[in-house]
Amino acid sequence: MTAELTPAQARERFRAGLSTPTSGWCAGWTQANLIAVPAGFAWDVLLFAQRNPKPCPVLEVLEPGEFDGAILEGDIRTDLPGYRVYAHGELVEAPTDVVQHWRDDLVAFLIGCSFTFESALLAAGVPVRHLAQGTNVPMYRTTKRCRPAGRMSGPLVVSMRPVPAELVDTAVAVTARYPAVHGAPVHTGDPAALGIADLDRPDYGDPVPMAEGEVPVFWACGVTPQAAVLESRLPLAITHEPGQMLITDTRDTDHRI
Repeated sequence: MTAELTPAQARERFRAGLSTPTSGWCAGWTQANLIAVPAGFAWDVLLFAQRNPKPCPVLEVLEPGEFDGAILEGDIRTDLPGYRVYAHGELVEAPTDVVQHWRDDLVAFLIGCSFTFESALLAAGVPVRHLAQGTNVPMYRTTKRCRPAGRMSGPLVVSMRPVPAELVDTAVAVTARYPAVHGAPVHTGDPAALGIADLDRPDYGDPVPMAEGEVPVFWACGVTPQAAVLESRLPLAITHEPGQMLITDTRDTDHRI
């Protein structure tokens, strides 16, 4: 069972080439988004994250060229199941490791991920549909704009989980205790309020069915910096493949308040 693996065991599988969404992996351990940029753009990313803490809660910033840190004993160049490499706002490669792309001036940001609080949702009786069907979480670019910072600007990206109407308050209360991994939802109900025209056509991840009596609930998503990289046309950025996260050596409960 992937839920029972340790982070080190999971990272070993990913280092060997396994590419898969990580929702449900290593229950009880924190997952993180990755974005690495040249040091000359690191201040822009940091300021963008500071101004947009809901989608960009920073867990760790590594020194230029570093590829491990306080929250994991591993190698962020090889230990995720999938990566994206962007050049001047274009996706140029989606490899399973980025060793050949790594540079001594790259600064890596590890940003909180909502997969971290899914165990808490399940424990509270809130279903998590993409886990049940074994797919990736659906993610959407919205028409809501993030606050720009320096050379970084872009839209808010959200993840969506269908929640029975009677459990929405529970889902809000549970996730609000995890502000370092996006916290409470940013919106519940009508997707059109976020500029989402069709829930069955996510921009990232996989669609999930809505059952009778369920409400779409939207959380800020750590793919937001990727959308900003595209819009801002940074000369180089290395990120995770959406839904294929870095599994760290910190516990979910380390980020619960």
